[in-house]
Amino acid sequence: MDRIHDMFEAKKQRVLNVYCTAGYPQVENTLDVMVALQEAGVDMIEIGMPYSDPLADGPVIQQSGSVALSNGMTIEKLFSQLHDFRKKVQIPVVLMGYMNPILQYGFEKFCQHAAALPIDGLILPDLPEHEFETLYGPIMQRFGIDFIFLVTPETSEERVRKLDSLSTGFLYAVSSSSTTGKDKDMQDVTDYLKRLQTYQLKNPVLVGFGIKDKPTFDAACQYANGAIIGSAYIQTLKNGGDIKVLTQQFISSVIK
Repeated sequence: MDRIHDMFEAKKQRVLNVYCTAGYPQVENTLDVMVALQEAGVDMIEIGMPYSDPLADGPVIQQSGSVALSNGMTIEKLFSQLHDFRKKVQIPVVLMGYMNPILQYGFEKFCQHAAALPIDGLILPDLPEHEFETLYGPIMQRFGIDFIFLVTPETSEERVRKLDSLSTGFLYAVSSSSTTGKDKDMQDVTDYLKRLQTYQLKNPVLVGFGIKDKPTFDAACQYANGAIIGSAYIQTLKNGGDIKVLTQQFISSVIK
């Protein structure tokens, strides 16, 4: 099944992808959080694999990753937690992380194990385009895993088109070149998304970084297929309480 493609075919606008950190707030909460997100009405889940040097992550997600790592979270543990997760979670699930831990695990072995679960896609911000084309992309393709590239307001039209041609699933439009969780001038973001629209790209576009509530989600959805929320949801979990209740309240406040 191509869950990401099928989801975008069924719902072309206002797609909500929510990021959660594996092993947060407690190490065994990964599946609880995923089920809560699906029940709350999220369209796709992005699971962050915690890493000690996360280049694109802001302080909230960095802190959640540090907690998860101190909880003992590893790629091996995540795959163990996700064994049989498809009995409970039917929506698309993508993994977001960085190359170093995956290379230590073994890239081909990682893709094989992810595909067996099955995971639908991968986001690796530090995987260069050339290495993707020449080495890692063919491995992902062999295992049927979508790969999602990131573009920023500073990315040239030529490069946006190139990354769009290489991406499958969707294109991740980072709202600015800063890290996650920062407040953004939504007018600047709107101008950037309008520009992307004129390119008539192959892939659906989801906006990430700085999307935190209904106004920012609505603004992002005006000129894109949807948006990705991360830091604001992690902050909600950080405050403590029943995961199912907190998740339902947060997601309802965004999509109501």
